[in-house]
Amino acid sequence: MRIIFSLLLLLNVLNVSARQKVYDFNPRCEQAYDAIMQLRLNAGRALLEAEKREHPDNLAPYFLDNYADFFTLFFNEDPSEYSRKRSMRSFRLSKMEEGSSDSPYYLYTQAAIKFQWAMIKIKFDEKWDATWEVRKAYMLLKENQQKFPDFVPNNLLMGAMQTVFGTIPEGYKWITNILGLKGSIKQGMANVNKFIESGAPEAKLFREESYYYYCYLTLFIVNKPEETWAFLQRKQLDTKNNYLFALMVANLALNNQKAAMGLKVMEERNDTPEYADIEYYNYVVGLLKLSRLDPDAHVYLEKFINSFKGKFYVKECLQRLSWFYFLEGNQAMANKYRAMILTKGGTETDADKQALKEAKTTKWPNPFLLRVRLLSDGGFFNKALTLLLSKKVSEFTALEDKLEYAYRLGRIYDENGQDDQAITMYEATVKVGSNRPEYYAARAALQMGYIYEKRRDKTKAQECYQQCLNMKGHDYKNSLDQRAKAGLQRLSGS
Repeated sequence: MRIIFSLLLLLNVLNVSARQKVYDFNPRCEQAYDAIMQLRLNAGRALLEAEKREHPDNLAPYFLDNYADFFTLFFNEDPSEYSRKRSMRSFRLSKMEEGSSDSPYYLYTQAAIKFQWAMIKIKFDEKWDATWEVRKAYMLLKENQQKFPDFVPNNLLMGAMQTVFGTIPEGYKWITNILGLKGSIKQGMANVNKFIESGAPEAKLFREESYYYYCYLTLFIVNKPEETWAFLQRKQLDTKNNYLFALMVANLALNNQKAAMGLKVMEERNDTPEYADIEYYNYVVGLLKLSRLDPDAHVYLEKFINSFKGKFYVKECLQRLSWFYFLEGNQAMANKYRAMILTKGGTETDADKQALKEAKTTKWPNPFLLRVRLLSDGGFFNKALTLLLSKKVSEFTALEDKLEYAYRLGRIYDENGQDDQAITMYEATVKVGSNRPEYYAARAALQMGYIYEKRRDKTKAQECYQQCLNMKGHDYKNSLDQRAKAGLQRLSGS
């Protein structure tokens, strides 16, 4: 009997060890994914732990664990949390390798994990490692596409990468060529759209993720704000119960002169303890409120500065706080926050770089034009225009103030659909400011490119985009160049 029992036990052990690990996105995993994508991270993790206990051979929960870590590390940038969790990257990649290489999820899950960690590493100033992570992810997806051409999740991640690669300025093309990273806006967005329009079960699973990619790429890379907002309207995203969607729409609104919409979304969202604590929220709301000149904007900006442990957006936030107190007439507090710009935060974004540049000077913005700028950036164009037209350009003595006056007037005309008047002011801005350090002339050239592209005047649009690229040494150089490059890509049809 002992021998028989031992043999049965041995056979059972061998059977368990030989059992194939699977990528099973069953209903519980789908629920967990939905919870994580709503930033109800604890609820999502609880479902994943239950799945691990009940189905130890299922690799899907380990893959979805990475999403939960991605959101907290990407948004909150906490170095101590990064130190604790960075080893999970290798652990999860090893788990994915336990599955069958005959599954399309074998390479896809590894690529997605690498891509997510690339985004995280950028936030923690590990840019070279991040670059190689992107390359590895890209190569895995290419291989997976060759093996499983009908597996639509390949199209989503590949499309996002190809769209971004297509806008890299010529001066940096050697990097992407060496790394083997190639793409175009046309090809990339075609892949993203192929995923979104697909009726495949895998497309349904990752649908919410695809909306996130589509909106950011369409607004910031393809530069089609009307399409972005039409898409949001058509899909009727649940910004009340999905915190990630609320943050996304608010951020898109912040960057597209729709502050009123962004604030409405944030005010109406379901704010309960089940959602993750995201410090980025205070940054977005603070900037939205400042663009409306709200008297409590500083409350949110100060919460962000006091709680955020990362480096991105810090200098920009401190700059906005200094502006808030400067406009309030509290010069002592304005000076305090400007001084902090010199020692806190990083300079990875163009906005942070510009904030540092301004902080190193003793000059403050013209308060009148600063109010106009904030109102215009928020989309309160009628208020901004009324304020701006209460003065004449001749009333400003400094050349940079005259330049800004012309640029701001052009932007307001532009946003109000008065294209001819906008072009007149933009041309004046470019003529005077093309060799100056302010960004007004470069942005004016970019905006003229948009107008001529909309009018289908390809030659004039190309001239304007190239004019923007040719200007050197101005603020927001990288981001404006990327947009101009994207414009040229669109016009060339590549």
